[in-house]
Amino acid sequence: MSRRCELTGKAVLTGNLVSHSNRKTRRRFLPNLVNVTLTSDVLKRSVKLRVSANALKTVDHRGGLDAFLAKASIDELSPKAADLKRAVAKASVAAAAAAA
Repeated sequence: MSRRCELTGKAVLTGNLVSHSNRKTRRRFLPNLVNVTLTSDVLKRSVKLRVSANALKTVDHRGGLDAFLAKASIDELSPKAADLKRAVAKASVAAAAAAA
């Protein structure tokens, strides 16, 4: 399992740990990843994802998982999240057609 957010694509960064004497040693900046269960209103089911805390705030700000996936580009999504985005888009089109 890679240390990558499934929704935003945020991953490990590397840099230098600089001491008081200005010695530089390599270090890793790890993303704040949490395992969460998010609910899709369109699909009427819940999905387990490993996302960053920043992505959770963004999902809440945009109004839920479905709204986040509608606005997100497929390039930065994980394969699991990209499949979910396609399923949500397909279900929302079907729901709109049934309502009309």
